[in-house]
Amino acid sequence: MEQNETPGARTPAPGTQRPGGRTARTRTSVLEAALAELVESGYGATRIERIAARAGVAATTVYRRWGSLENIVVDLADELAVSITLGGTGSLEDDLRTVARAVVRLNGDPAHRAWLEAMVAAAPGSPKAREALASVLAHRRDVTAAAVHAAVARGEVPPGTDGHEVIRATVAPLYLRMYITGEPVGPAEADRAAASAALAARAGLYVLAGAADGAAAPAEAG
Repeated sequence: MEQNETPGARTPAPGTQRPGGRTARTRTSVLEAALAELVESGYGATRIERIAARAGVAATTVYRRWGSLENIVVDLADELAVSITLGGTGSLEDDLRTVARAVVRLNGDPAHRAWLEAMVAAAPGSPKAREALASVLAHRRDVTAAAVHAAVARGEVPPGTDGHEVIRATVAPLYLRMYITGEPVGPAEADRAAASAALAARAGLYVLAGAADGAAAPAEAG
């Protein structure tokens, strides 16, 4: 199983396809304006009209293409994601290391960090922000949990291992450092988190009662 995926990329919602030319320039301008508004004003105070004005386009254009602020936020997450390749080594730990290092790499991107900090700050008080953030993170788990499905198929981890839980165990220590405690995070921390999650998975700690093999199938392939 090899897949070149962005942790966050998904099939575009209606109106969010990425053609070239002026439409592509409009999309870029709107996403840049949305990021600036989120960082400056926070999710709760960000309005499509302000994004449109900042981007130099009509608000009707933004509504027609995205429909809601939540859709803009999800599209922005896709734009800021990074590409990874999973499954080439035949080792769950190696695949989890790739996932963990991708998270660290995203943390080093000022634009992505600004987006995630704005969403994390808004989520506790805004159900819509929480829903948008949860949608992005759930999709990233769907994609990267494919590494766990492959490990189950190889017999490396027990049947019924929940792929989402393995991915959560891999990335949670990194997000704790990056967005809660502010501790340094780099390749060494990424590799340690991956090794710990792989060890626990091989020991059967993520086999959940009633879970299908490897948990939910990925939302997308290739």
